[in-house]
Amino acid sequence: MKDNHNSEDKSGKKNNYSSEDGIGADNNFKIEGRNAVIEAFRAGKTIDKLYILDGSHDGPIQTIRREAKKHDTIINFVSKERLDQLSETGKHQGVIAMCAAYDYSEIDDIFALAEKKNESPFIFVLDGIEDPHNLGAIIRTANQAGAHGVIIPKRHAVGLTGTVARTSAGALNFTPVVKVTNIVNTIKELKERGVWFVCADMDGTTMYDLNLTGSIGMVIGNEGEGVSRLVKENCDFVASIPMKGDIDSLNASVAAGVLAYEIVRQRFKK
Repeated sequence: MKDNHNSEDKSGKKNNYSSEDGIGADNNFKIEGRNAVIEAFRAGKTIDKLYILDGSHDGPIQTIRREAKKHDTIINFVSKERLDQLSETGKHQGVIAMCAAYDYSEIDDIFALAEKKNESPFIFVLDGIEDPHNLGAIIRTANQAGAHGVIIPKRHAVGLTGTVARTSAGALNFTPVVKVTNIVNTIKELKERGVWFVCADMDGTTMYDLNLTGSIGMVIGNEGEGVSRLVKENCDFVASIPMKGDIDSLNASVAAGVLAYEIVRQRFKK
């Protein structure tokens, strides 16, 4: 079932590694070469994705794979042609790491910010946003709407790339972004901390008829497929945005803005 978003395909994954999905390839923060990537891991750099030459099994590559597994980093096994295309130095040695433009925060950072502002937590939860421009725009909206943080998944979603940082227009300096392994489990954990969840979906209740006050998490789904079934089933409310035009969808970042500001209206109305 689709959310109020434009169409864009989701990528598949196999076992613990994703197939080559291209997500993150716009990132200007690349580390190339075996020793450089190993040292980046050991220095604590935040690496979103690895591109490794398919069929490589030598010692340094095995070390990189162990480090990636330890840090739950996604590995894409790709052709030499793909690595050559991604490389900026021409000396990738069969491995390229895509590093986050900004460091990720922790869930507790979101609650700490809400407590500092003496406000009920307001959290954006993004279920598989793949377009870096959408993610950057949503983070910018989250900041302007007074949200205390944004949660994104590790897999099948864009991370904090250079494009995301630029599109956020500086909001990344003020809005915590947390990357989690499993959105459903995170929602369940946050419910135990008193957070209610509303997701955007065309078949939901009109957002004006819902009580969206208090501690709340707002879920926006993937550009093409919307909020996934399990995530939707774990939300407390399903909100629809009224549509009066000839098409039945909104861009993901626009949908996030419209629903966010209905939450803002309800949170701060006198």
